[in-house]
Amino acid sequence: MWLDRLASQSGPPTPPSQPASRSYSPLPRRTSGGLNPYVTSQRASQTPRGSSVSLVSSGSATSLLGTSRRPNGSALRYSRSYPEGPAPEEVLEKLLGVEIAEAGPDGRAPHSITEVDLELNFDLAGLSLGELVATEPSGPKPAGPRRPQTVRDFEEQSSALEVLHKSIVECDDVLNSVETNFASFRNDLAVVSTDIETLQNRSTSLNSRLENRKTVRKALGPVIEELSVSPEIVSKVVEGPMDESWIKALGEVDKRATAYHKAAGGSKKSKAWSDLGPLLENLVLKAIERIRDYLVAQIKAIRSPQINAQVIQQQSFLRVKDAYAFLYKHHSALGDEICIAYMNTMRWYYHSQFTRYLKALEKIKVHVIDKNDLLGHEEAARKTSILSGSKTQGPPHDAFNLGRRVDHLKTSNQAALSSYLAEEDKSTHFLEVPFRNFNLALIDNASAEYTFLSTFFYPAMSLSTVSKHFHYIFDQTFLLGQGLTKSLINDTYDGLGLLLCIRLNQRVAFELQRRKIPVADGYINGTNMLLWPRLQLVMNHHGESVRQLAGSIPARPPARSASELAKLTPAPHVVTQKFGQLLHGILVLCTEAGDDEPVIQSLQRLRSEVEAFLTKQSKMFGDKRKQERFLYNNYSLILTIISDMEGKMAEEQLEHFDGLKAAFQEVA
Repeated sequence: MWLDRLASQSGPPTPPSQPASRSYSPLPRRTSGGLNPYVTSQRASQTPRGSSVSLVSSGSATSLLGTSRRPNGSALRYSRSYPEGPAPEEVLEKLLGVEIAEAGPDGRAPHSITEVDLELNFDLAGLSLGELVATEPSGPKPAGPRRPQTVRDFEEQSSALEVLHKSIVECDDVLNSVETNFASFRNDLAVVSTDIETLQNRSTSLNSRLENRKTVRKALGPVIEELSVSPEIVSKVVEGPMDESWIKALGEVDKRATAYHKAAGGSKKSKAWSDLGPLLENLVLKAIERIRDYLVAQIKAIRSPQINAQVIQQQSFLRVKDAYAFLYKHHSALGDEICIAYMNTMRWYYHSQFTRYLKALEKIKVHVIDKNDLLGHEEAARKTSILSGSKTQGPPHDAFNLGRRVDHLKTSNQAALSSYLAEEDKSTHFLEVPFRNFNLALIDNASAEYTFLSTFFYPAMSLSTVSKHFHYIFDQTFLLGQGLTKSLINDTYDGLGLLLCIRLNQRVAFELQRRKIPVADGYINGTNMLLWPRLQLVMNHHGESVRQLAGSIPARPPARSASELAKLTPAPHVVTQKFGQLLHGILVLCTEAGDDEPVIQSLQRLRSEVEAFLTKQSKMFGDKRKQERFLYNNYSLILTIISDMEGKMAEEQLEHFDGLKAAFQEVA
């Protein structure tokens, strides 16, 4: 170990080998290691790792050795003696714990001198002993002052060596434990390495098996999936609630049934399909039975009083629309029967609901505008009536002033008046109020129903079939709407109300186009066919009344006295005031009209009748200047009433009456 090496290196160098007949010292060697006080012997009690340590004091004296070399090359060492202190033998006995033989008379241990010792020849280089002692040694000088070592020094060094020895023993123990731990750790690493190798082999084997299983699953998975129905799916379809998971399970059954029918129609039929076939057929029949019972229960719920059919449609029917497609696919006859039952129920539902709503709207009081309100009647009686036909005296109204009636077109509120509010309303309205509310409610319900039909029955049925079903459901309800329109316009001479209903109907048509509901176009067109002819008839009646009023004016003015002529004033005629208001209302409702607007022709005929009436009426003034002043005032009034209008029709009318005003202004 390291301490052995240290001891071997700390000792003096070994002299070269000499012949066996010669010795390096005249004194015989001792087994104890010599009498040099600067060298400690190896202890017998040291562990195998222990070693002897040589300690040379820094204050030790330099041995004065003179070496003389004889012709045979032998050498002799001399040791320096100490003048004071205990005898060396006592010191060695105390240090080594060994008794030394008694010394001779000279105080030194006895030693026998042989002839070989006598033959030693010391080479003193011609120096005396005193000179040899005084000579400086050639080797390195020890640091510090030189002093002889005492017994106390050796005792102190002995305790330090003991402490060092204990430290070395403790280090040996620690190193032994570390060595033991390293050996155990090495053994554990060997075991772990073996386990890792085993795991690596198992992992390689498992990966290989996994790849093989994936390959087999990829090839056989679709086939096995088609040929099997899990017990969970069977239990869910047969006993589970009809929710989203039930619909998913039904889709899996549909896939298996489709694959089975496809395989059954082929030339080859496997044993697996033969075993699965009866189970699939029974499962499909059970699913059809549950779907039928569910849909029939929902159809019966629609017939309950005070029920909202649209709530049932959204929450019950649409939730299982895939179930109806499954039913129609595997049992189309039963699907058609359920569809017919639904159509008959909804036909009854909408007819009964709108019949009740129509009765509520009939209780709204409506202004009655009859022949007495034509343009040619100067004194018109004010009458009102309700839709039931009874006539009572009502508040006065202006049949030629549009006023705030146009708000029905400008409002963004598309909600219809409820039945309760219609029954409780005590005010009097014009005919467009019941017309607008009924048609708004009708179109909203028609849009909702068509959207439901096209969502629930399509793609099980084609869209053309869905459209036929819609017309079957709503035909009676559309007849109710057209009946209401007829009752409102049959006896009325409210030209502005009729034109306002036409614009409302057109707005409903635009809304249906935006919602992509084409099935109500027939009802919209039928309503237009009722409104336009009636408006033309009313305009013709206005023109006829003006013509009759002009015919009542004598061709020649009657003879009047000067006082009567003075009472005649060129102020605008009352017919001019009515015509101006009527023209203004028509232009407001025709702001976006084009050249093909049907009311243009009727308006031009009425305008011609009014101009003819004013020209004939001006003849009542004997003075021509007053006649032209009269015409100027009338045309100026019409131009003032329509001066703020915009649109193509308005520009044409403004240009026309501005020309008439300018023509008579020059003369006036």
